[in-house]
Amino acid sequence: MKSAEYAEYDALGLAELIANGHVTQDEVRAAALSAIEQLNPKINGLVEVWETEPEAPSGPFKGVPFLVKDLGLTAKGRLNELGSRLAAGCIADEDSTLMTRLRQAGLVTLGRTNTPELAASTTTEAVFPGPTRNPWDLSRSAGGSSGGSAAAVAAGLVPAAHATDGGGSIRVPAAATGLFGLKPSRGRIAMGPAVDEVWAGLAVHGVISRTVRDSAALLDAIEGAALGDPFEIARPQQPYLSELNRAPGSLRIGLLPHPLNGTRCAEPVATATRQVAAQLEGLGHRVEEIRLDIGLSWDAFVEMNARFWSANTAAWINAIAAATGRPVDDSTLEPATLSLHRMGSELTAIDLLGAMHSRNLVTRSMGSFFCNFDILMSPTLPALPPAIGHYNEGQEFLDGRGWMDRVFSHSPFTALANVTGSPAMSMPLAFDPHTGLPIGMQFSAGFGREDRLLRLAGQLEGVLPWAGRKPEVWAGKL
Repeated sequence: MKSAEYAEYDALGLAELIANGHVTQDEVRAAALSAIEQLNPKINGLVEVWETEPEAPSGPFKGVPFLVKDLGLTAKGRLNELGSRLAAGCIADEDSTLMTRLRQAGLVTLGRTNTPELAASTTTEAVFPGPTRNPWDLSRSAGGSSGGSAAAVAAGLVPAAHATDGGGSIRVPAAATGLFGLKPSRGRIAMGPAVDEVWAGLAVHGVISRTVRDSAALLDAIEGAALGDPFEIARPQQPYLSELNRAPGSLRIGLLPHPLNGTRCAEPVATATRQVAAQLEGLGHRVEEIRLDIGLSWDAFVEMNARFWSANTAAWINAIAAATGRPVDDSTLEPATLSLHRMGSELTAIDLLGAMHSRNLVTRSMGSFFCNFDILMSPTLPALPPAIGHYNEGQEFLDGRGWMDRVFSHSPFTALANVTGSPAMSMPLAFDPHTGLPIGMQFSAGFGREDRLLRLAGQLEGVLPWAGRKPEVWAGKL
């Protein structure tokens, strides 16, 4: 199997070829490694290739190549560096629950993907591994914090890859690189055993893929609580993959066309949003532009998230520094990360309780919203992906709150679902006619309603397909 042929299949397609004996696991693996060798130097999506990973056990994806983000899960005996000089050389002692499930699903992990330092950004431009570049335009960001995974999938190096999402880190890079990205509900995928809830419950695991069916099938393979989890969300009544064959019905969709911070979306994004909304109405859905009340002002919303992000980042940094014996200073950390560490170190327990109260206000308000609407729709990002270097420019002059304001200005739509714990997805339903860059649309649903999102996703993938559009850097051209 050549890399060009390999890149044309999604994960389920490759699994079927292997199961039917049309190709072997070794042939698929060789095609993937060849694509990685030739194209990763252009995009810097992978920070390490695992050429000695053992053959996968039986599972629905037996032999399908996969990648894991260098953050959020651990693989025994493998480096776990978190995009940071502070954690350089750190090796995991055990497989986390998710890594075990990925292996049991039959996936063959070929390496680690790039991430910004400690995932505290929505662009992947860390100093330690260097920036990840967008396969659609190498001068632009691939988004973050799962930018390495997104770039690798978009370029055809693997059909799907692991990702995490604490403020948009699945959906932002999916939008930037023309992929499907579903952030599951809080508690849908186990985070342990070393932690219970990451970033005070804001962060979740998931995947980024080129097809909706791959994300649905992978969610089927990895969902479910583990022993000792802080709570257990209700399990799905039927496989998520089967939801793609069910009509979503006529949905009540609330449309948020512009950010809550008072800014306006760039014209290509605003135009695309109107066009997709019209398509939805043509499919029989009821779309209504709304003024969204999240229970807080925008400034209070950012402050709440800043407290959660900085407190958790500070504790994480202190733990890594204690384990490695390294100093917490500019020799080990980037300016923005240091500013979050300082802010988190200065917070009191009362400050965090205040953030928890604010989160409750947002969650209750959005609970009321989903009593009246089935779906909240918005663009995933307010503008096209920025040029490499633009996002991080001048970060040394920002304090923790200033950095969080920059992060949320770049991705003002995505963090709401992290605060509420609700599922949300980004779909590459439009493209800018002038640059050819993809434009993602975000859809979120009530807590635990991944089924509703996937039914809608299956419908939209059918009427607004994106599979025929390929980026500049694409393994199918090899």
